[in-house]
Amino acid sequence: MKRCGVILLLAIVCCGGTLAAYRLLAADQPSLARYAPPGALLYLEAKDFSRLLSDWSVSPEKAHWVESANYEAFSRSRLFYRLKQASGEFTSAAGLAPDMRFVSQVAGSQSALALYDIGKLQFLYITKLDASKAEQSALLQSRAKFQTRSATGVTFYYRQNPQSGREVAFATANGYLLLATREDLMAGSLELLAGGKGASIEQEPWWTRSVTTAGQPGDLRMVLNLEKIVPSPYFRSYWIQQNITDMKAYSAAISDLYLSRAQYREQRVLLKKASNAGSTPTDTATQGAADLARLVPANAGAYQIRSGPSADACLAVLETKLLAPHSGLGVVSTIAPQVVISGGEAGGAGDMETRIDQAPPKMPSQAAQPDSLKALLTGNPVQASLSVQRTSLGPERVFVRFHTAIVLLGSSDWNEPAALAAIADFASPMLTASSLGVNWRSNSGVDELDGLWQLSAAARGKYLFISDDPELLRELLPRLEQKVTPSPATFLAAFNHAGERGQFVSLTRLLGDQNVRWIKNAGRLPSFLAGNVGSLSSVLSRASSEEIVVRDSGDKVLQTVTYEWAN
Repeated sequence: MKRCGVILLLAIVCCGGTLAAYRLLAADQPSLARYAPPGALLYLEAKDFSRLLSDWSVSPEKAHWVESANYEAFSRSRLFYRLKQASGEFTSAAGLAPDMRFVSQVAGSQSALALYDIGKLQFLYITKLDASKAEQSALLQSRAKFQTRSATGVTFYYRQNPQSGREVAFATANGYLLLATREDLMAGSLELLAGGKGASIEQEPWWTRSVTTAGQPGDLRMVLNLEKIVPSPYFRSYWIQQNITDMKAYSAAISDLYLSRAQYREQRVLLKKASNAGSTPTDTATQGAADLARLVPANAGAYQIRSGPSADACLAVLETKLLAPHSGLGVVSTIAPQVVISGGEAGGAGDMETRIDQAPPKMPSQAAQPDSLKALLTGNPVQASLSVQRTSLGPERVFVRFHTAIVLLGSSDWNEPAALAAIADFASPMLTASSLGVNWRSNSGVDELDGLWQLSAAARGKYLFISDDPELLRELLPRLEQKVTPSPATFLAAFNHAGERGQFVSLTRLLGDQNVRWIKNAGRLPSFLAGNVGSLSSVLSRASSEEIVVRDSGDKVLQTVTYEWAN
């Protein structure tokens, strides 16, 4: 692997541990946070970092990833170069490179990383390491090049690069190896390790609130001070989800990862700020979400269940998924436009027919839609909504076809004739200039449009079913007879990676730009979907599925994410 900064290596290894088999849970140990001075933004602790690192190093995922288009794209990113720059500064200050050999030498069993500054990558690393192994590491063998300092009678070693200002300090004490990028962090940690009365992050409110709401520590625990992280410009630049506004509602978070051979489970707790804390969602809404979960077929590619969605939210899902799907705004390009060399012609004879004195006509999906469907949803408030999707190859075995079904659980029984009329009114501007093809006909207990578009609907008491695939709808209907397993939630979702990966690869190859070939190390980037994301899907081919369950308790949000792995 190419050299990166210590932070990148530690983060990749910790996250990479989730991509390999893991042993049984280690016995609970007191947290190393009691040795971390206050002021940290993020804290990571592993029960056995050395084992995680070893599993990642020999895993097929690691071998495939470093050769993948995804890694190639990452190695050209701004984040990678920033980390590489920090790695070079660390090398100049410490006199040795923070490569995988270095990390392996300083990886002990119980280990912790506290990050104090994102931009400057200032951190404190503590690991439980046998004294003989620590003595054999290149770090300790280079201590003659360092200046000596002392804190509470313990000697530590310190160097600073005058050009970059980067500091490196390390020490061994009481069976621990400590590494820091600030002298005061090293001195403060050694004082706490010696039993001093100085403060640690365990006394800070964000830490205590997070830890007291969580369960037993997982094999890997992460605690975040979101009140300091979210306002950071680095967070806004590099946070891949880009949901900055949503994250502003939380003051802290804690996530525990529990590892087993066939399943990885991540338990998250997000603590709301006092100004954002609200009442606990009603039992009717959360039980409605659990009620709809029984309708999901086993071969679903992906599904989402939301409790208590608004009428506007339901209307948006129906429009974008079924009734009037259309393209949204294009992604802003960060690549300069290509210059086409021509003979200098400015247009052609055909351009004389292009009108420039009137606005282009609106697409049917952009035109004003009837209000009957919104009135229907407003008159019968939806307790929960279910969206199920899956893909299949068409009969020609070339094109990938999407199939969607939506189920709305109303507060009362649906008026089926009114619902069918509202759906037809909403969809007709896209389908016809008259009433052709938008009349309903009954077929095996399901109502279908009589045109070329396979839109089906059915009402069963409080349940309203709408789908563009009659067979998918007929798979859902019998599942109403299944018993409900009480598991109240505000949001449930899952993705069947094993079932959908082949279709995704086929689709993205068709959508990709076939005129631009990616040649590794030849100055060209892979296409985003077929190359970048497609290769990541290939790397994680053993990850068969992912499921998330979200519960809102008013002052905090609980999230459980489960990853199933195929052996």
